[in-house]
Amino acid sequence: MHRVVVVANDDVVPFDLSVPIEVFGRARLADGRPAYQVRVCAVTEEVRAGAVGVRIPHDLSVLAEADTVVVPGVADLAAPLPAAIREALATCTARLVSICTGAFVLAAAGRLDGRRATTHWAAAAELARRYPAVTVDPDVLFVDDDPVLTSAGAAAGLDLCLYVVRRDYGAAVAADTARRCVMPLERAGGQAQFIAYEPPVPAGHGIQPLLAWMADNLHRPLTLAEIAAYASMSTRSLSRHFRDQTGTTPMRWLSRHRVRRAQQLLEQTDQPVERVGALVGFASPTAFRECFRHVVGVSPRDYRAAFPPPAVN
Repeated sequence: MHRVVVVANDDVVPFDLSVPIEVFGRARLADGRPAYQVRVCAVTEEVRAGAVGVRIPHDLSVLAEADTVVVPGVADLAAPLPAAIREALATCTARLVSICTGAFVLAAAGRLDGRRATTHWAAAAELARRYPAVTVDPDVLFVDDDPVLTSAGAAAGLDLCLYVVRRDYGAAVAADTARRCVMPLERAGGQAQFIAYEPPVPAGHGIQPLLAWMADNLHRPLTLAEIAAYASMSTRSLSRHFRDQTGTTPMRWLSRHRVRRAQQLLEQTDQPVERVGALVGFASPTAFRECFRHVVGVSPRDYRAAFPPPAVN
């Protein structure tokens, strides 16, 4: 039987703690036997988990027997990681899985250095800032950089745990586990579709007035030459300054913010999908669909189905 050990740090996120217990605990083989043995360990006998305290039955010594170690998210990213957990994870030979901000725990133990990883979209920039040796992908639901796997926020932990079941025991066992958990085996898209709209003009940028002008003119078919003319720069100079201060090109910035504005319109209005694309400056419905899918991970129609506008009474 595959042995899963969940490490409960103090201030563990209750949902993240419950996800691996539920998913792996519900998995059954074809003959009905449990697919996993699940144990929970911690440094102390009780940990805080949101509004409750949770008594933990095992200490860190059970990590030595684990085939898979799961690290749930923690609520306070500023809290220091206990040395015992850091050392245990640093030397652990089991497969490692993190849920949501549990990626910060793995990163603090040095287990994400040189690897691709993800975490909750709201914490992705901070993970990249603190741990520059980690390649952070904020748009996906989970990353498999075997033997280390990381998931995005909240429900993405369910996706990752089901993916692990599928890797371990195949599609049939994973599908049965998904039914037991009353959730789909796979979800379309990545966590980009759940990202709240970032401010169109990041504070503190030297080209902030230009970004504000671009945000106000998303509906227009702007060209690189027109943007450079407004900034009183050559196109080459504009591209260099823009990349230095935003990390991307003017046209990619424009496309991404057009998509974010389209998300708002799809959620908040009943405008037809093709009309939404035109309102945010895309030259054709095809260009809109392709760019939207590239940024968000699903089509505009699927996005609206997931986040429909409020019904009018």
